[in-house]
Amino acid sequence: MGVTKTRDMDLLTRKYRTTEKIVGPLLFVERALNVSIGEMVRIVLPEREEKKGQVIEVSEEHVVIQVLEETTGLSIHDVEICFTESVAKVNLTPDILGRRFDGIGRPIDGMPDIIPERRASITGYPINPVSRGEPSDFIQTGISAIDGLNTLVRGQKLPIFSASGLPAKEIAGQILRQSMVVGEGERFAIVFAGIGITFREASFFIEEFERGATLHLSVIFLNLAEDPAIERLLTPRFALTTAEYLAFEHGFHVLVILTDMTNYCEALREVATAREEIPGRRGYPGYMYTDLATIYERAGRIRGAKGSITQIPILTMPDDDITHPIPDLTGYITEGQIVLSRELHRKGVYPPIDVLPSLSRLMNLGIGDGKTREDHRELADQLYAFYAQGRDLRRVASIVGEEGLSEADRLLLRFADNFEMGYINQGDTTRNITESLDCGWDMLRRFPEDRFSRVRPEIMEKYYAGTNKP
Repeated sequence: MGVTKTRDMDLLTRKYRTTEKIVGPLLFVERALNVSIGEMVRIVLPEREEKKGQVIEVSEEHVVIQVLEETTGLSIHDVEICFTESVAKVNLTPDILGRRFDGIGRPIDGMPDIIPERRASITGYPINPVSRGEPSDFIQTGISAIDGLNTLVRGQKLPIFSASGLPAKEIAGQILRQSMVVGEGERFAIVFAGIGITFREASFFIEEFERGATLHLSVIFLNLAEDPAIERLLTPRFALTTAEYLAFEHGFHVLVILTDMTNYCEALREVATAREEIPGRRGYPGYMYTDLATIYERAGRIRGAKGSITQIPILTMPDDDITHPIPDLTGYITEGQIVLSRELHRKGVYPPIDVLPSLSRLMNLGIGDGKTREDHRELADQLYAFYAQGRDLRRVASIVGEEGLSEADRLLLRFADNFEMGYINQGDTTRNITESLDCGWDMLRRFPEDRFSRVRPEIMEKYYAGTNKP
């Protein structure tokens, strides 16, 4: 059968030389016994060089191994497959804060290896709905279009839908620098996973951490574009296992940023193609929804636990298509989306967040009196209403001309321009929640009181006149 057993590092390791074929990043091994899905594998080459792999399929005929490094030059006659009876694990300790790792958890910051408090499987599981706590309390990102109109709540998963050429990484960097939980004594940490990003992008994010003085509160996992694509399937799971440890064992409120999930899905399609699976929409595997859910549903709060995990996945929409399977399925699983606009970007608006298709489904759980401010919901509704009307009137004005509009309509048309340039376009600056709300009222004071339809009289009396004392 070509199998031997040896004692190696106190693990019972089974060795096989029965590789049947190599297809892309996959090895097919015949007659391997007692193998488990998720089991880690050592692939030993004739020169005793080793590569890592993971079992992704087990059948009566063969075992399929996903090689986590390049397979170029591998020969089915020369490789020795060693099953370790151990799943992929990450070393965990509070000292992990401030450290930087590659996509599969190996230190790349020049510091010693982690001495773990414990080791945990990266597989993870979605939070049990019975024990899941309700997301509440907002996380301040310092960006008005998010804090004021699409508020991020602790325990939420709120993706950013970008497109090629739009400044998603700059917005992510700004969130990395500025994010904070409001409240005394709260412990905050950031876990960042770069998935298939370029070396320049990785350098940019590290500089943003250093610029915001948050590096000591962060854990960074970097899978670069030059790294094996298959490694991208593990990177978010290493990051989320680390986040769960910090949140539910040490009481941190953890913000997890995953970029770019499109690269993750491309790696998933590459594996599915190598396995000759029947493709689903646009060639992606039919189980991509389930696979993405195993990542996104690891965000949330657990009843009785102090910490929380909040996710901001970032993805690039191919061809600017929000109906593409990646943003489409992500939108089904997550609790809203932040959509970047190419039109606003052309106008020089930064951050170019289109607030109309953007949505935070859990916003109401994290705002209001005692959390942000009593006028928050009504102010946001009124800003939405006037801006939506102004955007509609742009199309009318392009046909009949601005002269063909009434004075009331021209006021709405000017408001849409002012709102984009004065509220959304805040540049690379920080606004706390009070400043964002006050800026919204400054926008609304262009209208007479009788035009307001979404704000109660007592809120108008307190804030419209400029006496907005919280």
